[in-house]
Amino acid sequence: MENKSTIIIDTFPIEFKSGQTILEAARDAGCYIPNLCFNPELREHGSCKLCSVKANGRTVSACSTKAQANMIIENNTDELKIMRREMIRMLFIEGNHFCPGCEKSGNCNLQAIANYTDMMSPHYEHIFPNRKLDASHKDFLLDFNRCIMCELCVRASRELDGKNVFSLVGRGIKSHIVVNSPSGKLADTDFSVEDKAASVCPVGAIIRKGVGYQVPIGQRLYDQQPINIHPSSFNNE
Repeated sequence: MENKSTIIIDTFPIEFKSGQTILEAARDAGCYIPNLCFNPELREHGSCKLCSVKANGRTVSACSTKAQANMIIENNTDELKIMRREMIRMLFIEGNHFCPGCEKSGNCNLQAIANYTDMMSPHYEHIFPNRKLDASHKDFLLDFNRCIMCELCVRASRELDGKNVFSLVGRGIKSHIVVNSPSGKLADTDFSVEDKAASVCPVGAIIRKGVGYQVPIGQRLYDQQPINIHPSSFNNE
């Protein structure tokens, strides 16, 4: 029998299993904490910082901080909402995220969290990166201009697919994802539609060819239900 203790998130008691992080416990209880770099099948990473919460008065990443008995956690405060909104704004202006022209619209976590945080404008001046697109693969298009450097594809390829197709190189504003092949092209790897790395991108950086509008805009994941109540935000499959 699993040992369970309780944490408090925004005055609500939530049970957690021994070894669970704050984010894992919240997900199991149907409590939404925004995140972009988390995947239940991968080791915690803590790179996006959107899941930052106040735990006993200290700001921590919910995805990498273990839950402790009687921990008092603040998640839905004005301070945290403003911080998350500013983070989302900076992600929007750093890349070319133009939702009306993106095939991922309606299925995009970045777009959905922008709606959740009431982000009505990017506020800051766009950087407009000019990164190359890679359409060499028969099944996928890579649009590096939309990449938010969450490293989900990097980690999924290594940890789950055993292929090491992607890597993050550079530092700071020069950070970017590369394809690990002699040519740098996706077509020269063993990347396939069955790979977990093919489906984990939270934005429109890895696009499956030929299926972009099979589900019409208006009928997609977050068109009917916002991300904070959508089942995909809580299931562990």
